[in-house]
Amino acid sequence: MQRRKFLALASVAALSLGVAACDTPADAPAASGGAGGKTYIAIVSKGFQHQFWQSVKQGAEKAAKEFDVEISFEGPDKETNVQQQMDQLNNAMAKNPQALALAALDSKAAEGVLEDAKAKNIPVIAFDSGVDSAIPVATASTDNKAAAAEAAKHMAELLGNKGEIGIIGHSQTATSGTDRRDGFVEYMKTNAPDIKIVDIQYADGDQAKSTDAAKAMMTGNPNLAGMYGTNEGAAIGVVNAVKEMGKTGKLTIVGFDSGKAQMDAIRDGLMAGAVTQNPVGIGYETVKAAVAAIKGEKVEKVIDTGFYWYDKKNIDDADIAANLYE
Repeated sequence: MQRRKFLALASVAALSLGVAACDTPADAPAASGGAGGKTYIAIVSKGFQHQFWQSVKQGAEKAAKEFDVEISFEGPDKETNVQQQMDQLNNAMAKNPQALALAALDSKAAEGVLEDAKAKNIPVIAFDSGVDSAIPVATASTDNKAAAAEAAKHMAELLGNKGEIGIIGHSQTATSGTDRRDGFVEYMKTNAPDIKIVDIQYADGDQAKSTDAAKAMMTGNPNLAGMYGTNEGAAIGVVNAVKEMGKTGKLTIVGFDSGKAQMDAIRDGLMAGAVTQNPVGIGYETVKAAVAAIKGEKVEKVIDTGFYWYDKKNIDDADIAANLYE
């Protein structure tokens, strides 16, 4: 009887271990770090729908190799999928990373994860879009307000500092979205008061939605002289809308980010120009800051990764071309 009882308990224990093993993600690093005991840094971006994020990943992988650490890099299918990003963040935390890097779609939604990281003494690095929280020890990003002001400056010059314009934004919740809107609006108010921003619409950075929003804006504002798209999807949506509405050459378009479609539009004269970030630098600086934070070294609170204005005249210049992401 005792032997049968022992065997039964042993079977239950073995079954429990098997179930636990099945529940553990195949790529999850050990609790003490990554594969081979390496330092493990979990990185969750805002998406994979734009080439921008692949360039950020490229920079992160470059730094991971240089500093000999293991990283994971993931993001939701679309930049509207806040819940998917939250699931990814929770899964990342379950793998016990030594640091967490985050480009938040919604700062408020991520608050619980940030608090959890703080309680576990896991340093958080924000990247691209800042997180509306004091918990991140550093933020590696473009100065989006300054970059948007640069786009506004060129728009104003192209329009002779007068006329009606509209904005197609990509987000009202991500800091990058609000900063790219506010930097543009504030520049116009201060430096080009005769330029009137007649409408601002948001289309989640989705090309099709941005096209529809831009077409509706043009229909409702027949005197529109220019439009600004705050990311790759928004800018290309504006370009598509202008073509579909037969207003090519009649509307000045400026954008943000790059990508092949925007670069082609600029070369073809459909778009006047755009501001590009330094995505490889963002990814690299994010991992570099995470490694320093893990070691307890001082990390700059704000890491400005820079931006550039590019147009048909300078798009092929070496310093510009190096920061364009196709």
